[in-house]
This record gives sequence, C-alpha cells and structure tokens, in this order.
Amino acid sequence: MNFLRNSVVALTAFAATPMLADVTLYSGRGETLVAPIIERFTAETGINVNVRYGGTAELAILLDEEGDRSPADLFWAQDVAALGVTKPLFAEMPGETLERVDSVYRDADGRWIGISGRSRAVIYSPERVEEGELPATLADLTDERFTGRMALAPTNGSFIAHVAALREATSDEYALEWLQGLAAIEPVIVSNNTAGYQAIADGEADIMLTNNYYLGRFLASDPDFPVAQATFEAGDIGNLMMVAGIGVLESSENKDDAVAFVDFLLGQTAQQYFTGNVYEFPVTGEGIVPVQGRGLTYQQATDAAPEFDLNLIVDMEGTLELIRESGLL
Repeated sequence: MNFLRNSVVALTAFAATPMLADVTLYSGRGETLVAPIIERFTAETGINVNVRYGGTAELAILLDEEGDRSPADLFWAQDVAALGVTKPLFAEMPGETLERVDSVYRDADGRWIGISGRSRAVIYSPERVEEGELPATLADLTDERFTGRMALAPTNGSFIAHVAALREATSDEYALEWLQGLAAIEPVIVSNNTAGYQAIADGEADIMLTNNYYLGRFLASDPDFPVAQATFEAGDIGNLMMVAGIGVLESSENKDDAVAFVDFLLGQTAQQYFTGNVYEFPVTGEGIVPVQGRGLTYQQATDAAPEFDLNLIVDMEGTLELIRESGLL
C-alpha cells in the first residue's frame, strides 16, 4: 500500500485548505466526468459543493486516517471495494433515499448507495481478433493465445475490485492462480482503462478486461474508433456488474444537505446525465432514455451478469497483496 499512502500525503496537505462550501465532497470520480452535474446541483439548490478530487483508494485511506476530524460530508467512490472499506465511517441513509435503488445496488445496512452502474467487459480489436477467438470465460483470458496481446491496468480500482469479487466467488488460491496466469502471458501494462482502449486502437495490444462505458466516450468523438466490445458467457464472473456509489459521513455536520446531494444524483436529470454523457447505466431507470450504438446495452449487460453480492467486495488491501504476489505489480 506504500504507493497509495504516498499519494495520500499530497491529499492530506490539501486537506488543510480552509473550507467555505456548504458541503464537502471527496470524489474518486474524475473532475471531467462529474463536475458538470455537481454544478447543476448547486444551480438548482443553492447548496455549494467543495470538491476534493483524488484516486478512490487514496481518498478511502485519507478518510480512515482523518476519522471524525475529516472535513468531508460525502465520499463518492469509483468502486464498491472502497465503499466497503469506508462503510464503518458512513451514516445510515434515510429509507426514502435507499428505496429509490434496487437492493442489489446498495449496502445491505443502508450506509452507501449506488449512483451509476457499469459492466466489466472484454474489449478487442475487430481487425486482429476473430469473434471465435474471444474468451468464453474469465479463466480463458490466461490462455497462451493472448500472450503479449492483452492490455492490463493492475492498479485500476475496478480491476482490484473485480479480483476481490473473484476471491469471494472462488477462493484466494484460485484468484492467485488466475493472476499468475495473466502474468505468465506477459500483458501490456497500462496506467488505466482509458490507456488500455487507446493501446488497442494504436495496435499496441489486442484485447483487455475493462469497464464498458469508456467505449461510448471514444465513439462519441470518433465513430470509427477501432475497438469492439463483448461479454463472456452468461453468468460468468467476468461480466460482473458494479456501481460507483456514495456515502454520507457519520461525522458530517451537514447531513441534510449531503443527503439532498445524494437524492439529486438519483433524480432523472443526473441519471440521464450518467447515461447519455458518461455512458454508464442508470440505477433508477425512471424515464431514462437509453443510449444506442455505444457498446453494450443495459439489457445485454444485465442478461450476462452473474449473481453476486457487491457487499462482499471489501478486502482491497488483501487483494492488492495478492496482485503483488502474482508478479503483476
């Protein structure tokens, strides 16, 4: 965890900055993705939001170190693993807020709630990978036919959460064997999912396990972007559905405004924004116009998804140790 804790040092320094906002949000979601909808919230409610952006894992560690002294009212995490780690610091949300989302997209104890969904998926070069060559299962990704051809972002939060889910669905021994299989095929290491998509487009890799929504962004700016998307066979753990979610800190002195922000994110305006602009899946589905022609649809993703309790994804540090043991870090 040293590389994460080193990043926290910089975040902690920023934490000393005086706060003038009505609510303070720690956001593991990127500024370019969520700033427009945060500004819309302020315009509609008059509630100012001071946002501290950072990596989801780093912010989770910062919150743990700050404890009750944290200036944060809310933590918006990129993945469920960080939400599980931070769960003891969250207050229970009101029932009327929780009821807006299916139980599969929120904490069983009501301490965090999903805001938008995404599916894990296979992306590939349709020019260099035949459809018949695509892996049928997550296990198939370690096949030697993908040696030197697969892009991998081993420090990406969604990848770490996915490995944590694999540990729960199988065992630590199986997950380690799978990770060692990936290391054995000598993947092309990339910094994040965006870099992985670009590596395939540039011919540096042919295939990758990643999140679905990035393809929509690339296709929006380049309809001929040379990357395609596919699922594993229905029910396979490779098709895991995950959420970006949010929690209100128990230490917050602005809980009413913080909950108002959460309710806004679950409203039609924000849900349509996540669907039409970020290319993620809505978690409420009320009156949301779906996006077509931008990769997997919500129906395709849910049809392929395995049954899995997202609340089980909690051991981020143990999963990082396993990834390190495999030789991928």
